[in-house]
Amino acid sequence: MKAFDKASGVSLLQADLKNGPLPKECADLTPEKAARVLRFHRSLPFYRPTPLVALRGLAKQLGVRGIYVKDESKRFAEFGLNAFKGLGGIFAVGQVICQELGLDPDEADFALLTSPEVREKTKDMVFITTTDGNHGRGVAWAAHQYGCRSYVYMPKGSAQSRVDAIKRVGAEECTVTDMNYDDTVAYTARLAAEKGWHLVQDTAWEGYEDIPARIVRGYTTLGREALDQLAEAGETAPTHVFLQAGVGSFAGSIMGYYAQVLDRRPAFVCVEPTEVACFYHSAEVNDGAPHGVLSAESTIMAGLNCGNPSIGVWPIVRDLCEFYIACDDDVTEQGMRRYDAPVAGDPAVVSGESAAVGLGLVERFMTDPALAEQKKALGLDENSVILLTSTEGATDPADYERVVGHPANM
Repeated sequence: MKAFDKASGVSLLQADLKNGPLPKECADLTPEKAARVLRFHRSLPFYRPTPLVALRGLAKQLGVRGIYVKDESKRFAEFGLNAFKGLGGIFAVGQVICQELGLDPDEADFALLTSPEVREKTKDMVFITTTDGNHGRGVAWAAHQYGCRSYVYMPKGSAQSRVDAIKRVGAEECTVTDMNYDDTVAYTARLAAEKGWHLVQDTAWEGYEDIPARIVRGYTTLGREALDQLAEAGETAPTHVFLQAGVGSFAGSIMGYYAQVLDRRPAFVCVEPTEVACFYHSAEVNDGAPHGVLSAESTIMAGLNCGNPSIGVWPIVRDLCEFYIACDDDVTEQGMRRYDAPVAGDPAVVSGESAAVGLGLVERFMTDPALAEQKKALGLDENSVILLTSTEGATDPADYERVVGHPANM
């Protein structure tokens, strides 16, 4: 493990990758299983792939071959989700219903799970979750789509706009606690056990691993879409994939899936806020185990404000991730402003606080002399094809306007 001195608000660790077998957790992310997830998502009457945006002007200006952005602000936007989390929510809740009713989870599609016969049996099912915003919105929306009820809990400091958005998509209640994210997760798990409700959490711990694994599988659809769209753009594969990590479900999903479908593994880059970088800290300790940090209220990257890695994806990230980055909020603010005011000829993207950090990092690495050593270690040069995911739109409209200077143009 090589650590670089913090510069320009960015801390970087480079891992010593070994060519060993894939961690066993990757068995849930095989091409065959991902294809079944995609088949389910395609059964949704409102499913459509989100755009892959090519930032050709910026790529030329920065001196890289290509910058491609998966724009998840368009995901299920007609329902007000505007984030990738709905993919995991609609799949995982559907899987719970299959398990409850004894249906074949690999064969059941959306039409079956929303049929009058099934709805009659599921109308009293209740789902519960903890969220920083987008995951809870996805679970509440999914439960509503299936005719079920949901209760959502959020950590202290959560924006009222996120609470309101969760209620709008169908949550019975959305409650902001006086606890941090990790303590709220523990509280929600206890409440689910007491009430007999179905906990749909996107982080795994000992004894609670099956449902988080299904959420992780749900995100492989995004990864498949991106590869297909890259091929359409004339690119065989990315050389660098920047992945935001809260509890790590999204990052682990894409790493585990891409490691099995790409002939040449790209450089995976795990990105977190400085204040709550549990994967960075775990890599820094470097004893093979996950290590938590205290989740904070200070970062604006609310969707990444999680203090403990999910044990369901930690081995994937540990074994496949080459670079770990912890960065300050001004990096993601830089990315938000660049998406909003692109280089001439590039399309604008509405990108929220947890979504824009990858672009902010790429621009900073390529332009800041203080990060020259880090840029060289990352291998960012004229041959680089960089894949980013803008994971959400303006899910906190007031903060979005504060950063970019005007309301989101949705």
